[in-house]
Amino acid sequence: MIEAAVLVFFPMLVAFAGASDLFTMKIANRVSILLIIGFVFLATAQGMALTGWAMHGLGFVVVFLPCFAFFAAGWMGGGDVKLISAVGLWFGFSPVLAEFLFLVALLGCILTIGLLWFRSSLVVLPRSLNGQEWLLRLHDNKNGIPYGLAISAAALVLYPMSDWFKLIGN
Repeated sequence: MIEAAVLVFFPMLVAFAGASDLFTMKIANRVSILLIIGFVFLATAQGMALTGWAMHGLGFVVVFLPCFAFFAAGWMGGGDVKLISAVGLWFGFSPVLAEFLFLVALLGCILTIGLLWFRSSLVVLPRSLNGQEWLLRLHDNKNGIPYGLAISAAALVLYPMSDWFKLIGN
């Protein structure tokens, strides 16, 4: 049961968050709330020690505080802050968290440069794609960057390296 939850729950919610941000430029609060509830359930079910709870909580705080400051400065969306913080809870204060944050920054940079190019006057949407609302939203210079896509991609790449996958082998 725990193995199935480890393999399905986190990846499903994280992939949904990335797709949601790509297509709607929004990440629903329920996704981050479900990630936190799922973490609490799985940590309790596998009998996580108090030090484990503390390290995962520290992972959440270390990510949330600077990201909240970025939100307050207008550099990051609220949904992105909640998602990246919830992922920080799952990874805990560990080397995987550092790799995750680096990969988010790298993928976010690539995504931003790609969207800036896509939004330039050099790129014209083909007629067949012109009616796609989500694509028009991505193409519009007035809209932000769906960083949830970079957060989700980084989380999915590094999740197999997290402590959660040690539960599957046992």
